[in-house]
Amino acid sequence: MKNTVMITATVAAFAIFPAQAGETATPAPGEPTLQEVREATLRFADVNVALAEGYIRDPGDHCEVATMMGRPEAEGAMGIHYFRPDLLGISAPPNPRVDGNGTHTDFRQPAVLLYEPQEDGSLALIGVENLVFKAAWEAAGNTEPPRFHGVPYDRMEDDPSTALDEAHNFAPHYDRHVWVHRDNPNGVFAPFNPMATCAHHQGHADHASN
Repeated sequence: MKNTVMITATVAAFAIFPAQAGETATPAPGEPTLQEVREATLRFADVNVALAEGYIRDPGDHCEVATMMGRPEAEGAMGIHYFRPDLLGISAPPNPRVDGNGTHTDFRQPAVLLYEPQEDGSLALIGVENLVFKAAWEAAGNTEPPRFHGVPYDRMEDDPSTALDEAHNFAPHYDRHVWVHRDNPNGVFAPFNPMATCAHHQGHADHASN
């Protein structure tokens, strides 16, 4: 009976949160299902719970949108990032880039939470993220990017030949977004979500209109 319930929950999670095209969202041994990630992070729907547990709002107060990465506006937004410095292993502030030594990849306690600003000034939890710095990950003996459900994390590294900051002011790193609190037609592991918006953001002007 227990196994039947687990299988049913897993199938339901995949139906609600499909993977990106071409991806297979199959948990590796010991990994949580998407539904388990959602349930484990539901408490953060109240941003005050996140703050009490050590998450801090992006000091730049950016609401990230696809256009800041040179992507089409239709790809949507990431939202505002709240992160746990200890889980990221932050070792250096933006000088010139944020750096760290953390290798945390457990999505039941994600290092980053994604929030969408609402018209009334509140925040809606829309997704979670884990991020590991490339140098720290390789120093730990890893030769491949981290994976979740068999899908490699995205590699983020700034290209100095472009005007964009492809690494979001961070040192080279790997990251993975998981949209377990907001449907994403582009896939549960897509970086941006067209169902998310920064239209009601009252912070950094660069991203308030998207």
